[in-house]
Amino acid sequence: MNGKDCDMKISEFVKKVKEKEIDVVENTKKVIEECKKINSEFHYFNVICEKEAIAQAKEIAENPKGRLAGVPVSVKDCICVKNIETRAGSKILSGYKPTFDATAVERLKEEGAIIIGKTSQDEFGFGSFNTNVGLGFKVPLNPHDKNRVCGGSSGGSAGITSKSDFVHISLAESTGGSIAAPAAFCGIVGLTPTYGLVSRYGLLDYANSLDKIGPMAKSVEDAALILEIIVGHDEKDSTSLYEPFEKYTSYAGKEIKGMKIAVVKEAFGQGIDAEVSKKVKEALHALETKGAIVEEVSLPLTFKYSLSAYYLIATSEASTNLAKYCGMRYGISGKLEGNFNEYFSKIRSENFGTEAKRRIMLGTFARMAGYRDAYYLKATQVRTKIIEEYKKIFADFDAIITPTMPMVAPKIDETKKLTPLQNYMSDILTVGPNIAGLPHLSMNVGDKLPIGIMIVADHLMEKNLIRLGSAIDSAYGGK
Repeated sequence: MNGKDCDMKISEFVKKVKEKEIDVVENTKKVIEECKKINSEFHYFNVICEKEAIAQAKEIAENPKGRLAGVPVSVKDCICVKNIETRAGSKILSGYKPTFDATAVERLKEEGAIIIGKTSQDEFGFGSFNTNVGLGFKVPLNPHDKNRVCGGSSGGSAGITSKSDFVHISLAESTGGSIAAPAAFCGIVGLTPTYGLVSRYGLLDYANSLDKIGPMAKSVEDAALILEIIVGHDEKDSTSLYEPFEKYTSYAGKEIKGMKIAVVKEAFGQGIDAEVSKKVKEALHALETKGAIVEEVSLPLTFKYSLSAYYLIATSEASTNLAKYCGMRYGISGKLEGNFNEYFSKIRSENFGTEAKRRIMLGTFARMAGYRDAYYLKATQVRTKIIEEYKKIFADFDAIITPTMPMVAPKIDETKKLTPLQNYMSDILTVGPNIAGLPHLSMNVGDKLPIGIMIVADHLMEKNLIRLGSAIDSAYGGK
């Protein structure tokens, strides 16, 4: 590995592997050693699977085939990897080793990817800063400033993607902004696909109607390649869409002249850091110089209600999904004594973190008899109205652009002083696209500290994300 490796595109790396210019086994060993070194300081991995990765590398060295031959891939801890401890960042799942791969992981492996480890996350995805790690885990540190957060909940995936000086991608997951937020804070590319475009089979659910698996990469082109590989219908997932294959990489570098971009007025108002607004507006100007048409729009309903609707839907579904973690079938167990309620309560109280308990209680309350109609069902109705508001914009525009996060990555100590409500408010820009199931891409337009710009497209219009993201990539020299 050398300083140039981190700038190499996946396609270039794979070509060198197939032409025997890169020794897959030696490269994998170096990658694992580098990951161990980085992890001792920055805490990006919950598990580094050295033995399994080298075994995979030896197989690929004998027959280097596939579009990802020999490419190191890290996987967020809530996505199942066969025989590798998978805990979704929670102590309650200690010791759980799936007997199967998630469909997205399986598809990466089929193309020659090498799984190098499971990355840190907020427990079950419950957080915007990756500081709500499960009991016994360490908070990952921002690769640009160790005093700052990585962003959540896919902080480990974003951190190692940014910090590594080797070719690498990470498979992450988003419920309300868990790909976009850490991508913004760590200065990488995070692509969240249309809900249902990528199979959720093998994902440890947070909220079934919101969860989406997507790639984190160093470039838009690499993210597009990974998306190409992991999309496609899966009979194991009832929400998986039947969509024809799309060559997303073909849209990288395409001209954007004439594309219409909607800039959301509310996304540059009160509560948005001045430097964030400035840098995103500079990027918009760069797109205009390439021929894009930029106009201001308003999303009043989305900005007023999406945060409330999101947290009601997400916590309600989480309280149901996490009920199965009770110390009987998965992970941690204890001495069988007392009645069922006493046993389950003891296990859950001792092994869930504070934020997990908070969200379970909030969701359980919202689902209770007498409250379900007023809270959960009302929130789903609001979601429909939010989708309609977005659809009106997309009738006239190819994409919507906003900042990804309202601020640069805050310091870890600063986040400890925030109330739960202040924590949740940091998601104000990312929950809208997530609650509507819209594809979105975050990338860096900052200087000293990363600043994320977020491009949102209509359902199944990921190609517009790639075109515009690639234009920003070229304007900023692949920053």
